Amino acid sequence: MNVLKEIESRRKTAHLYRGPEKVLRKLLNMRNGEGGEHMSVYRVKDKKTIGHLFTGWDETMIWSCLQDYMGIAYTDCLESPASAQISVGDFCFFAGDTNIQLLQNRPENLHSDFAILVPQNEEWEMAIENCYGEKVTRRMRFATKKEKNIFNESELLNIIAELPPEYELKAIDEDFYTQIRSLDWAKDLCCNYVDYAEYKLIGAGMVILKDKNIVSGASSYTSFREGIEIEIDTKKNERRKGLASVCGAALILECLRRGWYPSWDAQNKGSLALAEKLGYCFEREYPVYEIEF
Repeated sequence: MNVLKEIESRRKTAHLYRGPEKVLRKLLNMRNGEGGEHMSVYRVKDKKTIGHLFTGWDETMIWSCLQDYMGIAYTDCLESPASAQISVGDFCFFAGDTNIQLLQNRPENLHSDFAILVPQNEEWEMAIENCYGEKVTRRMRFATKKEKNIFNESELLNIIAELPPEYELKAIDEDFYTQIRSLDWAKDLCCNYVDYAEYKLIGAGMVILKDKNIVSGASSYTSFREGIEIEIDTKKNERRKGLASVCGAALILECLRRGWYPSWDAQNKGSLALAEKLGYCFEREYPVYEIEF
């Protein structure tokens, strides 16, 4: 069984496909406050139909969905899409012509009422602000260049060697995966995978232990055909001790060993500084909008 068939099989088992298309369309209409007769938001099955709307958008979470690794997509028209929404993890990406129904659509795969709306351009920025007003908070994120063969493995090993002796560095196995899913501060490390079997198949991660307890971790937030998007979290009372650097360096080396690209998109300047320490180069900043649905 190939990777995509394995992913599809596991997600169907986990009931992430919610039944017949007609039922799904009716639910989406109800969410948008519309009647069942007039349909304006459709769940996309064939991602090839919306791929052109995201051309040139160098974002791995978009690739995750278009490649059918994870996430779901919606459009304004199945036959000839002009607008599209991709939802992966906490992120919703909007492309094509601005569309109010897509902006108001709450994706069924969100883990909570929180979401990060990512506009393709200034037109979508204005549409989000006009649609939600004070309900959204505008923030800037920092993209790094997706460059291969830029990592200095010797320097990464030196960073790992700086881990104090009271800590242990371990790869995420099934036991650690289960523990992580139960920790509020760490659950984003593995939250986008159906189960450990899927995580083992297309994901990877490292944790640091202190007194046998997880205190920091670096893991795949999402996966795509060529690699992963990195997520790093550290327990509050263990921050500013270099643990995130060690986890990040170890995960990058593991990705290189597997032939994966370890993508890094920085939430803030602190995350960007850590990325640059590990070998990434800053590319651009871009706006996102945080919202509680």
